Amino acid sequence: MFVYEKKLQYPVKIKNPNPKLAKFIITQYGGPDGELGASLRYLSQRFAMPYPEMRAILTDVGVYVSQ
Repeated sequence: MFVYEKKLQYPVKIKNPNPKLAKFIITQYGGPDGELGASLRYLSQRFAMPYPEMRAILTDVGVYVSQ
């Protein structure tokens, strides 16, 4: 049987929540100019590359950016 427990790897205790900082952090990851958007652009452009070396570079950059 499968049991899902939503548990963080490291416990987080927030003493003073800061909504402005949280919004900034979220936009850096998921916004149009964020890390996730850049990673997906690199990975999608690799399919149009005619040379295997160029495809490998775009794959490496896309994977590195998403980490």
